[in-house]
This record gives sequence, structure tokens and C-alpha cells, in this order.
Amino acid sequence: MVKKIMGTFKTNGIIIQENNMGDYDKMLTMLTPGLGKISCAAKGARRPKSALLSGSQFLCFGEYMLYEGTTTYHINSCETIEMFYKLRTDLDKLRYASHITKIINDVTHENENSFKILQLYLNTLYTLSETDKNMDFVLAIFKLRLMCILGYTPNVQGCKECKTKEDILYFSLKDSGFKCGICGKLDTSVIQIRKTTMEAIQYIVLAPAKKLYSFQIQENNIKELEIISKLYLNQKLEKEYKLGELF
Repeated sequence: MVKKIMGTFKTNGIIIQENNMGDYDKMLTMLTPGLGKISCAAKGARRPKSALLSGSQFLCFGEYMLYEGTTTYHINSCETIEMFYKLRTDLDKLRYASHITKIINDVTHENENSFKILQLYLNTLYTLSETDKNMDFVLAIFKLRLMCILGYTPNVQGCKECKTKEDILYFSLKDSGFKCGICGKLDTSVIQIRKTTMEAIQYIVLAPAKKLYSFQIQENNIKELEIISKLYLNQKLEKEYKLGELF
């Protein structure tokens, strides 16, 4: 939510990118629920005693007081809410968080309602930071749910072709959803899935946002889910995302 107070804007946001500017300043990219993805200048944020020192760091979530300049927003003050310290001290977790942030950066824009994307992003970062869940499992859930938010919700109510709810054996990348044993044989884009994987996909698509990560599956099912979510996201966004990419 964005509140306008005497020419300034008060909004929650998370820093998804930071770049040094001049001797002591920073240019930040912030994801907000109401303004979408915006650029923010943080004057003097790199000074050791700056009040913006912590609030201008990558992955800091806080409440920001902004004012809009000619070409960018400017940060007046910030009250930090969550710093995700455990992501900063674990290189593996930081790698996954950075990968997720790269995707978030690509799919968000200025002047759009980003509440659901921000909610998913924060829930995912919290799960990576505060739990010991398999990180490939968390990443797969994130990717599939993000596709739903962006309008690419797969059909999970039965076979996409014949509508049967029985004998679901495949996930079709081309037709975005489940297919039965008969219909799936006519589709070269299908990936065979176990029943548990099918149920996991249904849960990811339909679960309330706050309960999205409150389930677990076996390692072999995680592999299936990982492959499906990766290929599905890459296909819909028309870009191949690799885990090693950092920015």
C-alpha cells in the first residue's frame, strides 16, 4: 500500500538490485506492492553512519519514505522490517535467492500492482532463509506459482484434451496442463509424472498464498517437479534461466 503524505510517498518495498553512484550514493531498484518496480536514489547511503546504510542493501525489506523526482524516486528515510541475514551468510542460499531475484526483476515493471508477486517473493525468501527445505523444491514451487500469477496457470483439473480425471500420467508443456495416458501419447511435449507429483502441482496452483510451502514430497518427485517448473517457466518467458546466474 502506498500512502501520500505531504508530497512524499510511504510504501513497503524490497531492494532487488543496488548499484554504486558517485562517491557515497546508491541507485537502487525496489519492488513495491502498489508502484511496481521502481528506481530509487539513496543519497549518502554508503557513508558509514548513514541512516540509509542498512535499508539500501540487497534483499532488505522495509518501509520507505520516498519523493518523486524528475527521472527517479528518492529515499528520505527507511525503517527496516526484514534483512534476511541467513541468506547473506549462506552462499548456497544466496545463490538461490539471487536466481529468484533475477526472475523477479525480469517479470516486474513500473506502475503496476505487484502485490501478489511481492507476497510470493517474500514468502519464498523467508522459506529459503528460515527453513531447511530442499532448495530445488522451493525454487520449483516458486516458478510454478509465479507462472500462475502472470497468467499462465496450467490446467490441473483433469486431462486438458478429454477432461477425464482418471489415469493422469503426463504434464503437457505445449498445452499447459495434465493429460491422461491416452491423450498424452499424441503430444510430443509431455513429461511423464507420478501421482504424487500431480498432486503437488495441483496444490501449488490452488493453495492459499500463506500455505504454499507447507507440504513436502519425496526426492524423486522433487526431480520431476523441478524439471516441469523449469521448462514451463523458460517456455512461457521465452528465456532460459540458469541457477548460476548472479547479478
